[in-house]
Amino acid sequence: MIIRQAKETDSVSVVEFQLAMAWETEQLQLHEPTVQKGVAAVFADPAKGTYYVAELNGHVVGSLLTTFEWSDWRNGTVLWIQSVYVLPEFRKRSIFTRLYKHIQELVVSNPDLRGIRLYADKTNTSAHDVYEHLGMTAEHYQMFEWMK
Repeated sequence: MIIRQAKETDSVSVVEFQLAMAWETEQLQLHEPTVQKGVAAVFADPAKGTYYVAELNGHVVGSLLTTFEWSDWRNGTVLWIQSVYVLPEFRKRSIFTRLYKHIQELVVSNPDLRGIRLYADKTNTSAHDVYEHLGMTAEHYQMFEWMK
């Protein structure tokens, strides 16, 4: 398995993954042209984030997106992991673990990066178990949002 930064040619897989994840987790059918534009925007502007993929035998089987949060408390950047998806037939094979460890190594090796954050649905206890197994902690913050 190869874990690498995604290339623009991987965008078809990333779009498919995002459509599948929204349906699988929220029974939400996303507008595909909007998702295509959103994924393309990340590749066009690295300040928006970076995609990483897991490739097995030449096929992309999983991906995630990292975005950036400036922390004045830490005088550095915290990476947020978002848009995680692994094809169902490749789950429980440590693919997310490999992707996560890759991001963790980036943070450890870069003095400007301070840590990793992600969010998970409160009911997604299997994801919580994976994150805790990787050494992440459930913190005392409650996430709130307002979306247009």
